[in-house]
Amino acid sequence: MFMFLFLVVALVVVVAAVTLSVVGGGDSTALPEAPPERLVDPLPLDRPVHRGDVELLRFPVSVRGYRMADVDDALGRLAAELAERDARIADLEAALAGARADRDTSLEQHPEDDHR
Repeated sequence: MFMFLFLVVALVVVVAAVTLSVVGGGDSTALPEAPPERLVDPLPLDRPVHRGDVELLRFPVSVRGYRMADVDDALGRLAAELAERDARIADLEAALAGARADRDTSLEQHPEDDHR
């Protein structure tokens, strides 16, 4: 009988606490809408991306991880920069190979210049 009385009193206390917190819980207006976290693109538009830019890149966390659009935008930008650099490197290597071939051709045409 003592246990039953204890459970009834505990139930009344819990119901009273919940009722007081709901009724007397302060302002009844809804919470303001929180602005979604958006990536402020830290990748510079006025110069090529450097290693430090990539190291400082942080994505805001959403409910299920990172926002795919933010990650896709950053990866697309990095891919474009890498493609541009690869093309520039290929152009420079082709120019260097052409310059070496011209030098070798000029040396073959004038072998007597080497003996002087």
